[in-house]
Amino acid sequence: MIIKSGQIWQHFKGGKYQIINVAKHSESLEDLVIYEALYDNVTSKYWARPLADFLGTKNIDSREVPRFKLIK
Repeated sequence: MIIKSGQIWQHFKGGKYQIINVAKHSESLEDLVIYEALYDNVTSKYWARPLADFLGTKNIDSREVPRFKLIK
């Protein structure tokens, strides 16, 4: 799966996010997805997550679901 700036992804909990870009961690050089919440979030509007986690799965009620899915 290719992550591109401007794409809209939905978290398994329902929140929608727009991709800002993919960046490199300054020390480990790990790919990080930088994304913006498209809803009011009191904690932060912008988030960063390792690419592997972003594209990974989550076990919900004994079934694996994608953590994020591309919707647009």
